[in-house]
Amino acid sequence: MISLSSIIFNGMDATKIDVQVQISAGLAKPEFNIIGLADRAVKESAERIRNVLSALGLQLPPKHLTVNLSPADVEKSGAHFDLPILCGILCAFNVLPENELSKYIIIGEVGLNGTIVKTNAVLAASVWANKNGYGIICPGPQGTEARFAGHTNILAPFHVLELINHFNGKCLLPTPAAPEQVSTTQYAGPDMSEVYGQAAAKRALEIAAAGGHAMLMVGPPGSGKTMLASRLPTIMPEMTSAEVLETSIIYSIAGGLDNKALMSHRPFRSVHHTSSPVALAGGGSDAKPGEISLAHNGVLFLDELPEFNRATLEILRQPMESGKIMISRARRNATYPARFQLIAAMNPCPCGHLGNAALSCSRAPRCAEAYQNKISGPLLDRIDLHVDVDAVNPWEMKKNTGEAMESSATIRARVVAARNHQIERQGYVNALLDGADLEKYAPLSDELTTFLNTAAEKMGMSARGYNRIKRIARTIADLRGADSIEMQDLAEAISYRPINRGKYGIKSAR
Repeated sequence: MISLSSIIFNGMDATKIDVQVQISAGLAKPEFNIIGLADRAVKESAERIRNVLSALGLQLPPKHLTVNLSPADVEKSGAHFDLPILCGILCAFNVLPENELSKYIIIGEVGLNGTIVKTNAVLAASVWANKNGYGIICPGPQGTEARFAGHTNILAPFHVLELINHFNGKCLLPTPAAPEQVSTTQYAGPDMSEVYGQAAAKRALEIAAAGGHAMLMVGPPGSGKTMLASRLPTIMPEMTSAEVLETSIIYSIAGGLDNKALMSHRPFRSVHHTSSPVALAGGGSDAKPGEISLAHNGVLFLDELPEFNRATLEILRQPMESGKIMISRARRNATYPARFQLIAAMNPCPCGHLGNAALSCSRAPRCAEAYQNKISGPLLDRIDLHVDVDAVNPWEMKKNTGEAMESSATIRARVVAARNHQIERQGYVNALLDGADLEKYAPLSDELTTFLNTAAEKMGMSARGYNRIKRIARTIADLRGADSIEMQDLAEAISYRPINRGKYGIKSAR
């Protein structure tokens, strides 16, 4: 029996799979079976491998060929088992040496002519192999991706013949080229200096970036909500090396990682309101990561928030609190990180012009309440900052044309300084403060406590909303470089919580 190694991922957790190949006496014609809880894509490997063997001038003998993927109680999915199965068969034919290949984790899909095709999770597999003392054999186009993990024992053939020639000593495979030095310098793109007016919204966006807070913008069409949201990554701190690797592994598992570079910039995922719960949370037969995991360490932007299916939006509640999402299926449970920063935007009503007598529809303001009630109170209560974004007067835009607007780099400098205060003080951003840590790092004087208690009672604020105000106030104080929260910080923080959003009429989430 031949036994080689491959790998499969359940979320971020890896399981080593033993690919066992046994040739035994059989019928007058070849019989090829793949067992071990394999899905359709894995079982189709048999036909692909038959064609590859034919292209190599080999034929299956008139015997019984069994491939067992162990452990048998773990569901196997994906075409990346093609290459380890093929290598196991070639070892059984004495074309490849089992003792050498057993030192590697082998992944890769094969084409009918023997080419080795790109597959998912190469970076994740390389990280696991490096940590557990294995080399890795992966598709040639992804050799550089495998080296992102710091691994050097890598074989990346483009064709099965290259692998055969390597182990036969005819033509050794070179070590894949080392990736270029990862740069986390903020990418050149949209800049805050391009946004005219909207001083209140830009201030709230700065607070959101500094403390990692979720934010909701409410305003008429064309007021700049999407424009503002798309510029949030440009004012956020650069990713740390650990964040770069973790985010890149998620994209590797999802099949979205560029072979030339890691995810060195914070993700910005703009999700359409027609997206399904699976698209947002992740899942499917192979439990792939969804948008909330692809936004990990970055921004998840939901435009037209009330237009989303309510069940889809409710998925956000648990990961917003825990920073991870668990996908439960009949045969598989997968957990992915989901520490994203939610930025949502919405019109105040279906037509978007509530409060504008010249443009609002005949059903205003009755239609607004039904429209806004599509969003549940518990979800709204988890959003720290609620901001009105009014339409910018064209005359104001013309007046501001000659002014020097603050650039993203200038704002980012203040954000980074505030974040550094938080990391030095408590080790994480203010949005994660809770319980005893909130009392320890965001204490209020007796005067401020009385003021906040009075405001909370009048606003009908929940305990969660009460604590969120303290977190926001702590972030505002950090932006000032202050050690303690003062009245001005607390008053500004309260202004970002919904009570009755003026002309937009958004009621408090209780």
